[in-house]
Amino acid sequence: MDEKSSSTIDDIFDRYLDAETSIFKNREVLSPHYVPDILPHRDDKFEELAKILAPALRGGAPSNIFIYGTTGTGKTAVTKQVLAKLKERAESRKLAFKYSYMNCQHVDTKYRVLTQLCDDIGIDVPFTGLHFDVIYQKFRDALDDLDTLHVTVLDEVDMLYRKSTESLYVLTRMNSDLKDSKISIIGITNDVNFKETLDPRIRSSLSEEEIVFSPYTAEQLNDILTQRANVAFQKGILEFGVINLCAAVGAQQHGDARRSLDLLRVASELAERNSDETVTEIHVRKAQQVIERNTVIEVLSSLPIQTKAVLQSIFIGEGRSEEITTGDVCEIYSKICKLVKLDKLTDRRVGDLINELDMLGIVTAQVISKGRYGRSKRIHLTVPHKQVREVLENDFRLSKIFDMDEI
Repeated sequence: MDEKSSSTIDDIFDRYLDAETSIFKNREVLSPHYVPDILPHRDDKFEELAKILAPALRGGAPSNIFIYGTTGTGKTAVTKQVLAKLKERAESRKLAFKYSYMNCQHVDTKYRVLTQLCDDIGIDVPFTGLHFDVIYQKFRDALDDLDTLHVTVLDEVDMLYRKSTESLYVLTRMNSDLKDSKISIIGITNDVNFKETLDPRIRSSLSEEEIVFSPYTAEQLNDILTQRANVAFQKGILEFGVINLCAAVGAQQHGDARRSLDLLRVASELAERNSDETVTEIHVRKAQQVIERNTVIEVLSSLPIQTKAVLQSIFIGEGRSEEITTGDVCEIYSKICKLVKLDKLTDRRVGDLINELDMLGIVTAQVISKGRYGRSKRIHLTVPHKQVREVLENDFRLSKIFDMDEI
């Protein structure tokens, strides 16, 4: 780092430290990981979940539970609060009770599920290397030794099932192998049709109850934001209309409280970086653009390599012609696979990946008739080219394609 850069960074830090007023009093309450003590407009869900889990306080095993609802409707927060309270009450009654929480975006195989369960009850097992049956036996024996009820929370359970159907089957059948302990499952998902996709063997052994979380209304989101804002900000920082605007945007996004809170947080951070004394609706509008850009980048970055290769084919095709079809994409994709030594998928599978990109809103794929030559699809990118290129250039396998003339 040269002297000029170092001086600029010091100036930024000095301005921040010397600011007469701070926008935030406690910025942590706007974090997506923060769970408030009071969750407005979810009393009925607290009661519903507590009633299902209450038998645990008399040594019984509660039913398995599936919790449905769109993103940001309080499913995870309610579940964590009720289980924490249940654990507290069980301990006061000298009852053995344990629970595990795992996000299935990260814990997405049966091996990882079992290793985390072992870790949560104090059994040390390697992250890799042991046969699954060995891990299973270790957990089963250790749980039986504890003579306890164990509740396993699988957040975004549909992601786990999509990648590893056997994981859910193993957990639903585990009670038949336990002698002195019991295990109950709470599955949380955004997919209201998830149960219909389950293997009949799993569905028959679940015996689950269901709780559905409806989206928040704009008025309810306003209450949630007001509650957090009173703790998060110094007095008089938010201009009139800021909370209403953040709540309205969240209501448009299927009643997503997380979206509204993110919007309020980012808007406030933009005001802070600008050394502005108040947070205005202009900051909220700018925050919307920042969040939407970050969401697109996150979605694109998480795509599998084959899907990225198809996306790159569309990107290159659009750079050459105003209109590209499935055939054009397959032709460019074939050349990319050859250049980066990627296994080439069939044209039909490439078509499936284009459909997936269409469902994600990254491209539009409109069916067109070519007369006696059959039908094809006219494909068009719906996200900014700059963001697509940025993501593809960050993939070491695909970045070099932009410097080649063979495509």
